[in-house]
Amino acid sequence: MIVYVYDGGFQGLLTAIFEAFARKQDVVKLTGESRFEPGFFDTSVRVRTESAKAERVWLGLQKKIGVEGQQRFYKAFLSEQAEVLQHLFKYAQYVFRNPDGYAENYGNDDVLAMAQAAQKVHREKHRMEAFVRFKKHQNGLFMATIYPDFNVLPLICQHFKDRYADQPWVIYDERRDYGIYYNGSTICEVVLASKPRALTEQDVMETGLDSHELLYTTLWKDYFQSTNITERKNKKLHLQHVPKRYWRYLTEKMA
Repeated sequence: MIVYVYDGGFQGLLTAIFEAFARKQDVVKLTGESRFEPGFFDTSVRVRTESAKAERVWLGLQKKIGVEGQQRFYKAFLSEQAEVLQHLFKYAQYVFRNPDGYAENYGNDDVLAMAQAAQKVHREKHRMEAFVRFKKHQNGLFMATIYPDFNVLPLICQHFKDRYADQPWVIYDERRDYGIYYNGSTICEVVLASKPRALTEQDVMETGLDSHELLYTTLWKDYFQSTNITERKNKKLHLQHVPKRYWRYLTEKMA
């Protein structure tokens, strides 16, 4: 088996697709550098990421599947699942080798897998946009920590930039150990020297947060409690819309 080893990035994936066509190698196993384990009967090929090759593949996909198709492709990539990345590799080969319209053939395993992965990431994106909560620090910076199943930070940047355009903020992904920082005009990627974590009320009192933050937290919890009608409580429905793994972000759920 021929194994393409790439850097794990999106441009690396696109470069690997380019190389497979250039080398006329149809049956290829794709793996990121961090997951690579040499096999006794495998032939490994190191794929060096090249932006020019990646751009050619990306433009080619746009012609075949359109901008919406590209967005689904990218969202599926952000799932970071090894099996999905292999499906994306084969999906690109499939759409390039067939006439327009084949990208919607859900009878094909790679088309279906790509669409399902993209939908999961899209759902996670919307939940993060709904559940992210910021805490204001003494320096005026608003900060939130998240722990999503998928790498959705690249997808939620614009939402929070539009919504909180007049204040500086950071959203930090604890699972992947990187974040996005908005300074009031531009967004950039950041890595913190010490990892943040979800805040408890004790943290609010002990850390360098804004003096009004604890008051806001208390007021919100009181408001939530006063508007909560016990007789209408439907725990099953509540968990369906707000799964427990998202409670860590919600002020009203803080212990």
